[in-house]
Amino acid sequence: MAAARPESGMSNVSHFWELILGTIIALLPLINPLAAAPTFLAITEGDTRERRLQQLRMACIYMVALLGGFLVGGTFIMGFFGISIPGLRIAGGLLVAGIGSRMLLAPAGEAKDDRAEQEARAKRDVSFSPLAMPMLSGPGSIAVTIGFTSLATDWLDYAAIMLGIVAVAVLTYVTLRLSERVVRVIGVNGMNAVSKIMGFLILCIGIQFVVNGVLGIATDPAVIRGIRDAVLVR
Repeated sequence: MAAARPESGMSNVSHFWELILGTIIALLPLINPLAAAPTFLAITEGDTRERRLQQLRMACIYMVALLGGFLVGGTFIMGFFGISIPGLRIAGGLLVAGIGSRMLLAPAGEAKDDRAEQEARAKRDVSFSPLAMPMLSGPGSIAVTIGFTSLATDWLDYAAIMLGIVAVAVLTYVTLRLSERVVRVIGVNGMNAVSKIMGFLILCIGIQFVVNGVLGIATDPAVIRGIRDAVLVR
């Protein structure tokens, strides 16, 4: 019995880091700070560098708060609306896959929504909207975050996922802080290529979510029992 404890502890540590890494891998392509760099520069055009960085910092803080809120409240939301974990995975997977497919199949250099961009420029403070919501924490990111609640069994798991969200926010901040250099170095064609690659990764993540949801339904003891009873009655 004494020899099993270190293995259990190592397994817990491994699961902790897996949750952190999984959160980063799932959220970073969705947020895609490289592709968001041109839009960020456009809606903060005319601001001083200090003002731009201040709004970026606040946007990242808002992003962490929003995703953290959905992470903590995800179980309550699912219980209130009677949403099962497989159903959430399938719905979230379809949403994420749709976002990925649009990014992957969109024509190169597709025009952005000029009206939304003009409204964003006219705003005095763009840190919450549209920077934090929906650019950095849109429907896809929220769906993935709520989906991660199905992987959390105790407070340590929630802490690991939260650390992953914070890590994504830090990476996003660093990338957008250097956005002027990034856009200048990568160029338009490079940004389009990055967007396509991220779109493919997001599409794969979405499809995997759907597969996990379908497998969750197919292996549900209640479903198996119902199918078996139906076959026996016949």
